[in-house]
Amino acid sequence: MRAAYRVLAGLVAIGVVLQAMFVALGWFTAIKDIDDGLVVDKNYEGNTGHMLHGQFGMLVIPAIALLLLIVSFFAKVDGGIKWALYVVGLVALQIALAFVSFGAPVVGLLHGLNAFALAGVAGMAARRAAAVRQPAAETTTV
Repeated sequence: MRAAYRVLAGLVAIGVVLQAMFVALGWFTAIKDIDDGLVVDKNYEGNTGHMLHGQFGMLVIPAIALLLLIVSFFAKVDGGIKWALYVVGLVALQIALAFVSFGAPVVGLLHGLNAFALAGVAGMAARRAAAVRQPAAETTTV
């Protein structure tokens, strides 16, 4: 179960990197399309990059984070439940910030910043699961 915990936490961190790649693909594609004459207005539905960013961020990463939380109860990782809860909390915050950002775009800055926090916390959770557990020191009484 420790390995499953480590893999799931690592997948969340990797997912954040993919999210940055997807949103970059989306906006560079949109800019190219505008240069080619596309009109971006309220009817614009985005492109593949936008779609991947939205679907991955709303479905895949939250599902992995919830699986991480479930596995954390069985993985025997020191502080594993706490770190999994941090990941789930940051994922929930990330989704909330995304929705608020549509009405207040400046909040998108926090959405981007929180992504770094999520990647760091998920990476830390993965490292904690990879760490060798030290057996409890036996106390001797004289």
